[in-house]
Amino acid sequence: MGEITLARARRIVRQTLAKGREMGLKPLSVIVLDAGGHVRAFEREDGASPGRFAIAHGKAHGAVMLGMPGSAQMARAEAQPYFMAAVNGVYDGAVIPVPGGVLVRDGRGAVLGAVGVTGDTSDNDAEAAAAGITAAGYVPEP
Repeated sequence: MGEITLARARRIVRQTLAKGREMGLKPLSVIVLDAGGHVRAFEREDGASPGRFAIAHGKAHGAVMLGMPGSAQMARAEAQPYFMAAVNGVYDGAVIPVPGGVLVRDGRGAVLGAVGVTGDTSDNDAEAAAAGITAAGYVPEP
């Protein structure tokens, strides 16, 4: 289970969107990144604004590059704003440190990648992502 396969990345996307519909969320955009930060899958629901790719990517990118989910990044940004500002400088402003960036782990705890979800509140985005990750047989760290 060393990487997120394309089939499982697509399952994460489908199940995340299904959870969003079940929860009655606004139209979502979902991205799945591998452990190197490369895109494995992305979908933007009808009605989601076109700029959502960059937001979903920023949430997932920060999670995988820092090895911490968006919720932990947000706490770090509140406690040490200079640190997250420096991180964003390193990553050319591509980190969005809020919930909705969820780490994907295997059963032994190794980071396989991250999922970024955007479109509703950050907490709802994270909940939908976690459901999609779980449905694909991985362990979410929201």
